[in-house]
Amino acid sequence: MTRATTGSPSPRGAAVGRGIGIGLMYGLWRPRVLGAWRVPAGGPVILAVNHSHNIDGPMLMGTAPRPVHFLIKKEAFVGPLDPFLRGIGQLKVDRAAADRTAITSALGVLADGGVLGIFPEGTRGEGDFAALRAGLAYFAVRSGAPIVPVAVLGSAERRGRLMSALPPLRSRVDVVFGDPFEAAASNGRRTRAALDEATAHIRARLTAHLDEARRFTGR
Repeated sequence: MTRATTGSPSPRGAAVGRGIGIGLMYGLWRPRVLGAWRVPAGGPVILAVNHSHNIDGPMLMGTAPRPVHFLIKKEAFVGPLDPFLRGIGQLKVDRAAADRTAITSALGVLADGGVLGIFPEGTRGEGDFAALRAGLAYFAVRSGAPIVPVAVLGSAERRGRLMSALPPLRSRVDVVFGDPFEAAASNGRRTRAALDEATAHIRARLTAHLDEARRFTGR
């Protein structure tokens, strides 16, 4: 399918966003990236990221080996941020409803062989994958794209002195990529039972990766 029919954003915008993310994240903090080689070099892939701080998305945009199109809550698309986020290939989603436009755009990214970034917990929280939603399973089963678990650790440990809403400048943030895996829904079916089964499988894999990442990094 072409970009015009899938409704997916231009990958050029996401590449620009990646460049901005690299400059900001490495300029302000000290990311330590582990396992980035596990992200497939080509083809569709879903990055499933834990979410405990607002910089987690930009941090991943600046540390992932490929440009990422993130599903971002519509509340972030306000004022000048709206055209900016759209310009760098990010996708606005209404979390309160079944947002067909966002779903079509996200599937379009994957149909075009791109990278879709998802916070599967739906919102910022403890960052432990406990409250996993079914959206991740739907995208994985519908597209057939592998899921790469990503643990961002250290972004919410301490508050900065100059800007309390951000981690201390030049502090270390670990970004740990895991092995790709399939959603493994029964026979590729998209019934509610099959998606529930896939969600349980995904939760177990993401939680196991997070536990391993914490042990490995000591965080």
